[in-house]
Amino acid sequence: MQTVNIVYGTVYGAAQFTAETINTAIADLGYTARLLHPVDLASFTPPQDELLIIVSSTTGQGDVPDDILPWFSQLQSQAPYSPKLRFSIVGLGDSSYENFCGAADQLEELFIELGAQALTETLKIDACETMEPEQEASQWISVWHGAAQSLDAA
Repeated sequence: MQTVNIVYGTVYGAAQFTAETINTAIADLGYTARLLHPVDLASFTPPQDELLIIVSSTTGQGDVPDDILPWFSQLQSQAPYSPKLRFSIVGLGDSSYENFCGAADQLEELFIELGAQALTETLKIDACETMEPEQEASQWISVWHGAAQSLDAA
């Protein structure tokens, strides 16, 4: 089974809890799951032979959370070409704001610019519809797992 790196950016902790839930579910499926905290990202460039899941809340006017902004900016400036990297993004947001899940959109755009390919469509979890984003993310794991298995079969 492949290694799955799980990165999160959070403001109030919901994205961290959601990432921890995903980490446990991925490990239960037999993958080597590695949860990277924002402080671990200073020199982290996602390996192309591993999978990446990013869980991020949105802050301000659709901005990337401050705790992963340095990593985001580093990847933007270094622009490591990553055509074999497969990624998935889980965005937490509030649809009553103009830039719903804006951080997730920015992260997706960045990784596409780096040449990486989305493994799944971005999951956008709306705080107006669910109080427990980790539950919606847990249900999404089956979609993610099906996509990851199709890579293994290829």
